[in-house]
Amino acid sequence: MSSFNDIIQSEKPVLVDFFAEWCGPCKMMAPILKDVKASMGDSVTIIKVDVDKNPQAARQYGIQGVPTLMVFQQGQIKWRQSGVVPARQIEQVLGKVKGEK
Repeated sequence: MSSFNDIIQSEKPVLVDFFAEWCGPCKMMAPILKDVKASMGDSVTIIKVDVDKNPQAARQYGIQGVPTLMVFQQGQIKWRQSGVVPARQIEQVLGKVKGEK
């Protein structure tokens, strides 16, 4: 399996959902991310990172609250937002990042 750092080096945008099992708003993000994946397909990679199981990743990116969504491309942070984010907004952000090249 690829490491987190390998995944975020990708040419295509990588949406990372930093979440926790006990977090109510995080549970609300799951169907939203499913919708985003359905509409964006393979043009984007979506991964979930459990902050309780990966505290070093949470520390490295200064995750204060969950859910926190981040978009990476070629290892660079292109976008970051905490809280529940509507699918439409996520799709717009990913569309912009894909167009940046």
